[in-house]
Amino acid sequence: MNFRLTFPVQPLEPSVQYTDKILLAGSCFAEEIGQRLQQHKFNVQLNPNGILFNPLSIAQSMQGYLDGKQYTADDLLMHEDLWHSWDHHSRFSGPDRETVLADINASAAAATKRLREADWLIITLGSAHVHMLKENGRMVANCHKVPDAAFYKKLLTADEIIAALDNMMHRLFFENRKVNILFTVSPVRYVRDGVVENNLSKAILLQAVHHLVNKFNRLFYFPAYELVMDDLRDYRFYKEDLVHPNDLAIQYVWDHFTAACLHPDAQQLEKQVTDILRARQHRPFNPQTPQHRQFLAAYAKKVKALTEAHPYIEMDEERRYFGGE
Repeated sequence: MNFRLTFPVQPLEPSVQYTDKILLAGSCFAEEIGQRLQQHKFNVQLNPNGILFNPLSIAQSMQGYLDGKQYTADDLLMHEDLWHSWDHHSRFSGPDRETVLADINASAAAATKRLREADWLIITLGSAHVHMLKENGRMVANCHKVPDAAFYKKLLTADEIIAALDNMMHRLFFENRKVNILFTVSPVRYVRDGVVENNLSKAILLQAVHHLVNKFNRLFYFPAYELVMDDLRDYRFYKEDLVHPNDLAIQYVWDHFTAACLHPDAQQLEKQVTDILRARQHRPFNPQTPQHRQFLAAYAKKVKALTEAHPYIEMDEERRYFGGE
């Protein structure tokens, strides 16, 4: 008797390799997958504007990178003793305006370079709802805990999302003729919008994404949303807030991602990297024993062999830990 509805995830072609340059942007679920790619030593830049939930803010950020946009003091606002940008997540916010600007512009400059060189752009869409400032109609990527009365909320249409992403991609493809784009839709449920409203929002995102994927040869879709919502389909796989997938669910999605999206050579290399990372987490009862010294020496050799064979993989921290220097 089957208690879960599983489904095959189609392999990505072309697939992701360790030598690829990757840029990830989007919702908090992009952070989860992006952090795992970083941990496993892929060449990643993750969310240069911080977490972005709606597709129009993501498209706008990409246009800004391609423009080489630099932010000025006039682009920031002060709220609750911190400087913020309407285009950025609050992780860029801070009490010193010049520091906030420097961090924003340094991240944007790195994103400009990465986007023009990227082999893969991975975009995770979170919500079709956007917030607009009542005073001037400006769309904001993050409300920064400004009172709700300052905004009105709008549900985007699929056509609006398609137009924004389509315009961004036409320009990107002109400036970067090798980049592929992988779309995902976040399985995080935005119940603050309402359960019915969240489902409608996700449906609009899915409609827009599949329209675009069917239109361009260099666009792909990975079913992170379906893996959580239709395959796992159980609150045991959510955190206590019943909204965010828990570590087990994220690992399940990651396992499918590596199997479907990584090149077979990259899959084998990822396993070697994982073995070293697990050894790095080992905590010996007595680090002075000959057995532990042998353990360190064995893994120092593994790190040396791996980095000599694959010099594009950075493992300086692991080399120092195992005493390979």
